[in-house]
Amino acid sequence: MTVTQEGFVAVITWDDGENRINLDSLGRLHAILDELETIEGPLALVWTGVGKFFSNGLDLARFGDNAEEFTLTLRALHRTVARLLLYPAYSVAALNGHTFAGGALLSCAVDYRIMREDRGFWCMNEAEIGLALDEKLAAILFNRLPRATAIDAMLTARRFAARDALAAGIVEDVADEAELVPRAIEVASVMAGKDRDVLARHKRIAYAQTADLLGFAQYL
Repeated sequence: MTVTQEGFVAVITWDDGENRINLDSLGRLHAILDELETIEGPLALVWTGVGKFFSNGLDLARFGDNAEEFTLTLRALHRTVARLLLYPAYSVAALNGHTFAGGALLSCAVDYRIMREDRGFWCMNEAEIGLALDEKLAAILFNRLPRATAIDAMLTARRFAARDALAAGIVEDVADEAELVPRAIEVASVMAGKDRDVLARHKRIAYAQTADLLGFAQYL
């Protein structure tokens, strides 16, 4: 995971194959967020992947039979989503490819989502793989998506292509591959100059209950 600067926009690029969620990837993201949070003045974030995947979810192969690491990673995912919800800068996800399960939940933590139009699906596939959501993970969906969409995603494991995701209220915009990141930077640039203290206060009003449920009360 690397960071480049485009004016007042910090572009976070996740380039690790399927971009699986584990303690290492979440730790790197928090280190980046820590560093960016020290910046004073205008700032907005764009988060994207490379190639076929934005994120293919939890690193289940890595966990294997290690129940302790799975539990620790799940808790870290809870806190990461809460931190992103409350982060004191506007954030945009450029969903370059498949955005599945835990990756889909991470996408729900940013303020604005743009999905690649010609490739990739957004999907909560837990009903297919036999890994039930807990109350905290479900709360992420209900907090950020239309209720009917959240229920449909949870119960059917439906794979939403870009136009379907736009119609269902999962994403705010779609773009072809060449325009995806530039469009995300454009949206973020407009928001970078907004008062970040006010944004932080408004995010606390909007997301405090969810963040508290996710175990990140220190940011409230």
